[in-house]
Amino acid sequence: MCTNGSSCGCATATDNPPTVAATGEGARSTYTVSGMTCGGCAKKVTGHVSEIAGVTDVQADVASGTIAVVSETPLQTADVREAVERAGYRLVG
Repeated sequence: MCTNGSSCGCATATDNPPTVAATGEGARSTYTVSGMTCGGCAKKVTGHVSEIAGVTDVQADVASGTIAVVSETPLQTADVREAVERAGYRLVG
């Protein structure tokens, strides 16, 4: 059962800054998300981040509490933070 008060109530926290790398598909960024510990959390976060203009793929890793985002061009961290917060979680870093 979830316990942190988010929409599904999960809780974790790690502090890692986002990493960005150029790929043949565009820019790939990895972010740490606090509170994402189950499949429901991951689905909600990926759904909101996928709505950012230019995002072509979002993969969540619940075990590490991270999301990997592929976009046409590098994203503004503030845009990702806003999407994660709309989902009910917190971007760390």
